Amino acid sequence: MRIAVVGYGKMGRLIRLEALKCGHEVVAIIDPWSPQSEVTALQLDAASLNGCDVAIDFTQPQIVCDHIVLYARLGIPAVIGTTGWYSELDSVKKAIEGTQSSIIYSGNFSLGVALFMQVVKKAGQLFDKVGLYDTFIQEIFHAQKADSPSGTAEMLGNILLETSSTKKSLVSESLQRKRTDQEIHISSLRGGTIPGIHTVYFDSDVDTIELTHRARSREGFAIGAVKAASWIADGRKGFFTLDDMLEDVYLNMENAQ
Repeated sequence: MRIAVVGYGKMGRLIRLEALKCGHEVVAIIDPWSPQSEVTALQLDAASLNGCDVAIDFTQPQIVCDHIVLYARLGIPAVIGTTGWYSELDSVKKAIEGTQSSIIYSGNFSLGVALFMQVVKKAGQLFDKVGLYDTFIQEIFHAQKADSPSGTAEMLGNILLETSSTKKSLVSESLQRKRTDQEIHISSLRGGTIPGIHTVYFDSDVDTIELTHRARSREGFAIGAVKAASWIADGRKGFFTLDDMLEDVYLNMENAQ
């Protein structure tokens, strides 16, 4: 598989190494700001993407929507690991209607996080039935993370909203008021070089249950992104999430047994 790495920061460099380790060819590295010698182009366009089978994009939220539209119009499958653009999701989907798009996106491509979310979903359903527990989220990331809250924290919050009969909205700003019973608060902390810690709390008058995913390195994100690239480039058309890939792989395994 011939891969274009779009965005050559820390994640981009890990993705390149993981792709090469898996036997893929990295035919393009595109980044207008990276000083790294491996960069092959400063601008994302048809010429810089020429010859690639799939693009893996970890760039910035203010530019990634235009990137998605370009990938769709060129018919190039793409993995979108950039976060902070989901408020534009509907407009992006509308902009690529009628194209042969092959897009998979996620706020976190760690396979461990994806499984963690399934655990949180089941837990949310169980605690909602009991009705005695309040729920909230805390996330911690390195000081250089560009968005807050993280895409992963928002995904966890939306899972809890879907499983709750009482919670109606997420709130992520610093509260200078009492939080309402219908809100789920997401608390964000930034500092050091922490690759990511997410904790979901279920709290009652008598006990507290904490579910935590703690990333040890960014390598897990790169592994998942390269696996997603292989999946989306295998003839699939449409707009997918990491959950779609996991479900498809799981069902294929079940059918093979």
